[in-house]
Amino acid sequence: MALRTVPPNEAAATLAGFDAVIDVRSPAEFEEDHLPGAVNWPVLDNEQRRVVGTLYVQTSALAARKVGAALVARNIADHLDRWIADKPRDWQPLVYCWRGGQRSGALAWFLDQIGFRATRLHGGYKGFRGVVRQDLADWPTRFDFRVLAGRTGSGKTRLLQALAAEGAQVLDLEALACHRGSILGGLPGQPQPAQKHFDSRLWQALRALDATRPVFVESESKKIGRLQLPDALIERLHQHGRVLRVEMGDSARVQLLLEDYGFFAQDTELFCQLLDGLIVLRGRETVGRWQALARAGQWAEVFGQMMVEHYDPLYLRSIDRHFAGYASAPEVLLADGGQSCLQASARRLHGAVR
Repeated sequence: MALRTVPPNEAAATLAGFDAVIDVRSPAEFEEDHLPGAVNWPVLDNEQRRVVGTLYVQTSALAARKVGAALVARNIADHLDRWIADKPRDWQPLVYCWRGGQRSGALAWFLDQIGFRATRLHGGYKGFRGVVRQDLADWPTRFDFRVLAGRTGSGKTRLLQALAAEGAQVLDLEALACHRGSILGGLPGQPQPAQKHFDSRLWQALRALDATRPVFVESESKKIGRLQLPDALIERLHQHGRVLRVEMGDSARVQLLLEDYGFFAQDTELFCQLLDGLIVLRGRETVGRWQALARAGQWAEVFGQMMVEHYDPLYLRSIDRHFAGYASAPEVLLADGGQSCLQASARRLHGAVR
């Protein structure tokens, strides 16, 4: 009996209908990206995949299949021993590999022989990736984006989080990218995902949104850290987003920056090393002054000077270029970055769009 298959567009829309989504590719392939919620049962590990691939290229397809079949069989046996003892008879997994070929077919066959209703993803991860890329090109036009725009340290991210807590729809691009978007924007202990995995996370986030309700989002450039935003999303935000101008006084902004970037006090040399990236833009003398202040522990002075001399001019040039209505946009004035202020502002904004 032929194994059951499902095309990638249908699988993407019905992932919740499966009891498990099993990625049988190598751990390295899985780490780069995978279907939302997938678990990794590699039928060849990284080294085994390299060995089989080398045999295929340097010896023959037959030699590669002989070695690969034995490795796959042993690995599948290990997975069955480890993972299926508690699975009920009606357990229904979706299984996939790179193209929906031999690797996923092998595991799906074994599961089928046991009596489980396994389904294989036709076209594999490659097919799913095609669905993601197409949807990211098409979906942004569906949404009414309310774009929070404001200078560095004005509380945009905190306001976005407060809006989410109030029940508003938000798209937190920086959270998806694990980066705050500036040269200092890397999050401690949270490396950025691979580009493909970021795309999948963004796809999943957009898929969860209701297109009949407004979506709040921060203003962003084309890149967040090293990750690229889809052209269609950037165009939608820049050309059709309804801008809200977030303002906060300079002293409150410095305090917010001290709170958000205070971890640099534990690794001043990392901070100074990152600032080296601004030498071309701001000059060695200016950057050296900021580094000296940091090494002296004068963090408020560092952030205050960087805000005025670097971030504000840079942001205002960018915002004028991408959001023509910024200067006349409705203002959201935040007294500070405290919870009560953010909650009150979020409640007003959410109430105005419901």
